[in-house]
Amino acid sequence: MKSPPAGWPRISAAVFYDDPAAAIDWLCRAFGFEVRLKVEGEGGTIEHSELVFGEGLIMVGGTGADRPEHKLMVSPRSTGGGNTQNLCVCVDDVDAHYARARAAGAQIFREPENSDYGEEYASDRTYGATDPEGHQWFFMQRLRDGK
Repeated sequence: MKSPPAGWPRISAAVFYDDPAAAIDWLCRAFGFEVRLKVEGEGGTIEHSELVFGEGLIMVGGTGADRPEHKLMVSPRSTGGGNTQNLCVCVDDVDAHYARARAAGAQIFREPENSDYGEEYASDRTYGATDPEGHQWFFMQRLRDGK
C-alpha cells in the first residue's frame, strides 16, 4: 500500500453544517481544532476547509451545495438530530478538554468515565459531546494499553 500524500492521514472525515463558517470557529474554540485551510467563496461561503487536531484531519463543508453529489450531505439539525456517524478524537487530557468544551457550550451527552475491560485490554477515559448542529463527538484519553 502506498503512503498517503504528505500531510494527509490515511483516513479523514468530512462533516457538513448549515453554517460551516460558524462551525469552523466553534470547533476551534470548543474542541481545539486548528484551521489548516479555508477557501471562502462569494458571500463568505466555505468552498473547502481542512481542520487539524494533531495528525488528524477533518473537512468542514456546507449542506445542500449546488453540486448534485452534495444534495444528501446534511446537518443532523435537519434530520431531527439523527447521526450516521460519530467522530472520535484522542486527546492528552480528557478532563481538561471536557471543561473547555463545556465552557464553550458543547452539549455533553456522556460525562467523562473510564472504560476498563480488564488488563488484557486497553483502558480509556472518554466523554461525549454534541456540537451546535448536532454532530456527536467522542474524546478519549488512553489510560493503559492492553497486553
